[in-house]
Amino acid sequence: MLNRRILAVTAMVAASFGATAQAPTSLKEAYRGDFRIGAAINTAQITGQDSRGDAIIEAQFNSISPENALKWENVHPEPGAYAFDIPDQYVAFGEKRHMFIVGHNLVWHNQVPAWVFRDDKGNFVDRETLLKRMHDHIQTVVGRYKGRIQSWDVVNEALNEDGTLRQSPWLKIIGEDYIAKAFQYAHEADPQAQLTYNDYSLENEAKRNGALRPAS
Repeated sequence: MLNRRILAVTAMVAASFGATAQAPTSLKEAYRGDFRIGAAINTAQITGQDSRGDAIIEAQFNSISPENALKWENVHPEPGAYAFDIPDQYVAFGEKRHMFIVGHNLVWHNQVPAWVFRDDKGNFVDRETLLKRMHDHIQTVVGRYKGRIQSWDVVNEALNEDGTLRQSPWLKIIGEDYIAKAFQYAHEADPQAQLTYNDYSLENEAKRNGALRPAS
């Protein structure tokens, strides 16, 4: 009789454990009400080619950011030429799953076509020309997704590790106010969007102080 009772209890515990294992709490549910759980997604996931990855993203995350789809060299490779096919699919991916959609990014020193900073003779353009190119890019890209992309990484990785401004073409040609101008243009394009500065190593005091330092 005792053995039968032990077996019965064991079976009940096993059944209970099995039910729990089949339906674990997802990351997005575990932290709902505290903060969003985000994933950076690539083109294969955006286009549905990575079905296994898509299933994990849908189950575990409630916010997405694109790895490369919205970077300047991909979305605006040539003057006056925009490639919105993958970005459109990216936004649709998030909307279909009721996710918080992040746009990454608008102004960065990497993955920017050479033409952005140079004229047709190969010389660096002047301040006003580069500001106009920045303005037109931001107005076109942010404007296209107004009300659909909730947050934009407006300026990306503008700081050195010691908190000083990186000597990028943006800084050298426009000056320190290129950051303020980028945020101004993004706000004009979508006044309701959340606008952020994005960088790595901000847990390090010197770089964090640089990010928090008021503009001169």
